[in-house]
Amino acid sequence: MSRLLPALVLLLAGCGGSEPARVAQGDRPTIVSLNPCTDAVLAEVAGPGQLLAISHYSKDPRSSSMDARDATRFAATGGTVEEVLALDPDVVVAGSFLAPATRVALEDFGVDVVTFDIARDVAASQAQVRELAALAGDPQAGEALVARIERALRAAAPGSAEPVEVLLWQPGGIVAGERELVSDLLRRTGFANVAPARGLGQADYVALEEVVAAPPRVLLVAGSEAGQRHPVLDRLPRMRRESFDTSLLYCGGPTIIRAAERLAEIRKSVSPREGGGRNRQALRPTDGGPRLRGGSGS
Repeated sequence: MSRLLPALVLLLAGCGGSEPARVAQGDRPTIVSLNPCTDAVLAEVAGPGQLLAISHYSKDPRSSSMDARDATRFAATGGTVEEVLALDPDVVVAGSFLAPATRVALEDFGVDVVTFDIARDVAASQAQVRELAALAGDPQAGEALVARIERALRAAAPGSAEPVEVLLWQPGGIVAGERELVSDLLRRTGFANVAPARGLGQADYVALEEVVAAPPRVLLVAGSEAGQRHPVLDRLPRMRRESFDTSLLYCGGPTIIRAAERLAEIRKSVSPREGGGRNRQALRPTDGGPRLRGGSGS
């Protein structure tokens, strides 16, 4: 592109590491992604050399929704204007929380900026896959990914089995609300999220004592706080505890496939006789629960 001053390109050329191979696919745009969820989708629908860089979040296992081997295929940026301009992309793809000053600066240099909201259910995620594939110039790749997602969801569906009550305990001790992508996946794979039924909304905090006082049938632990790993959780005979990788919590696209597979695995491990039960009591500490040593770790 001729829109950047040559001196600026030379000045910033070292910011992004070795320069990615430029795409040579007609009018398909080169892209930099600043969001870990769009990173994962674009890695699947963009052509060779078209995705110039992904976000630094996708290089960190604690925040990435991509397989580590896939992330190594791409350069990464910290999201600064200087790093992005050094890569000279046609389009920057970001989340809706992109700083307004960053957007204005990129657009002032002639870079198109496209933002995406958080997908709150499977349908919204599939729509984003199609939008990103169209943006990358390959709608068929988007349809292929959507088809893979639908096959994975069909394979993970529980049929007519009764839903199993589950509480998803996320990093920081918070729970998932009813209108979240992961809650949609729980429903589709045979679980009933007890958080809304117990008056808990998105990001509400639940202490260890509250879990012990009203244990769900299945506790999915996606955090690493001391309370979430407390041995008392293994002494609740009517509750099954399973780990759930944090990389499966927040993003759609190809992440749905891995999340559905993991949830189906857990659901199938709960026998039909174990799966029922309607524990609707409020999550609150009671005097009747086990005595805890070491506190809740909150």
